[in-house]
Amino acid sequence: MSQQQNKPGKQERYYAHGHSMKSYLRSLWIARGRSTKGKVHVRDAIDVKRTMHIVGMCLLPVLFFGMYNLGLQAQVAISSGATQPESWQLAIFAALFGQLTEQSGLISLFAYGASYYVPIYLATLVVCLFWEVIFAKMRRQELHEGFFITALLFSIIVPVSTPLWIIAVGVSFGVIVAKEMFGGMGYNFLNPALAGYAFIYFAYPTEVAAISQFVAVDGFAGATTLTEAAASRANLYADVSWLGALSDPKWMDAFLGFTPGSIGETSTLAILIGGGVLLLTRVADWRVVAGVLLGMIVTAILFNLFGPAKNSIAAMPWTWHLVTGGFALGMMFMATDPVTASYTRNAKYAYGALIGFMTVLIRVLNVKLPEGIMLAILFANLWAPLFDYLVARANIKRRLKRHGL
Repeated sequence: MSQQQNKPGKQERYYAHGHSMKSYLRSLWIARGRSTKGKVHVRDAIDVKRTMHIVGMCLLPVLFFGMYNLGLQAQVAISSGATQPESWQLAIFAALFGQLTEQSGLISLFAYGASYYVPIYLATLVVCLFWEVIFAKMRRQELHEGFFITALLFSIIVPVSTPLWIIAVGVSFGVIVAKEMFGGMGYNFLNPALAGYAFIYFAYPTEVAAISQFVAVDGFAGATTLTEAAASRANLYADVSWLGALSDPKWMDAFLGFTPGSIGETSTLAILIGGGVLLLTRVADWRVVAGVLLGMIVTAILFNLFGPAKNSIAAMPWTWHLVTGGFALGMMFMATDPVTASYTRNAKYAYGALIGFMTVLIRVLNVKLPEGIMLAILFANLWAPLFDYLVARANIKRRLKRHGL
């Protein structure tokens, strides 16, 4: 046989990647019901594919409400004097529904939001798939399904008006620097979606961090609850208790999600519904969630009691911290990433508490960029191995002492 005949063809070179992609897409609808062929007949139903499926399905309430709310916020802005932009994303919407007006119904609002979100997700997915294929081919491995969730998480935390080239740059940075450089899926110590978002957040602040990017209209001049509190020189929460906030209509709007913001961050209710399923299926660990929540509550109460009097965020009750910014999404879907979080049980409490503490601390001290959950989770990712090490050492010492060694 000649040397030319021994060279693999294109189909053979990409067979492993194509086969893994086919297996993943097939598993979306068909469970692996085949019988085992070897001597071992114990099989766990939860594998990487199933875990990715569950996380993706838990994000559906957040996605659907986010697209509707995006259209709703655009409708509110247009009724206040803003105008519908002449962008290519709205070409199909304009052909089907015309202009977005105060009389536009639920389907029109949802279609308006989808017109902006779907291109963002497709761009993120294509870029993630491109880098996954490149690195899988370099390592001679099959594709890992994690890029679906990385693309999904990244697409819901970026502002809706972010240019697609910045999205491509951000997700490329997250996949390459935060994951593939350290060995790929399962070896990364930073959350790739958050690392990519942090990169474009500081590299392109006018395109990513500006409030006008959160509502897809021309001439938007509103503010989110967090930026309004950070920019205010008066104490907006001087007479607001944590319990009294629950009866405030503005708090209820923030809890339900009828406020400007990224697609995945506005509705705390939708996030808690999806996150609750994650906890019930044990895909996410409740110890991390409890640590984040308790860390945030204790730190917020301490700032309420001893913080600067003129700082509105320092006086913000913990119930407001829960429903503002990306805290709920970060607590349920980012901090609970099983790869980048701590592994030991006791370390999970400390890991979560550090995230809650750092989130409030960043919000209070960094009023120009008050969204703290993103940096808090990345910071805690760096500490997660140390927490595991300290817990393991404590267990070793306790067992040595128990046996008199």
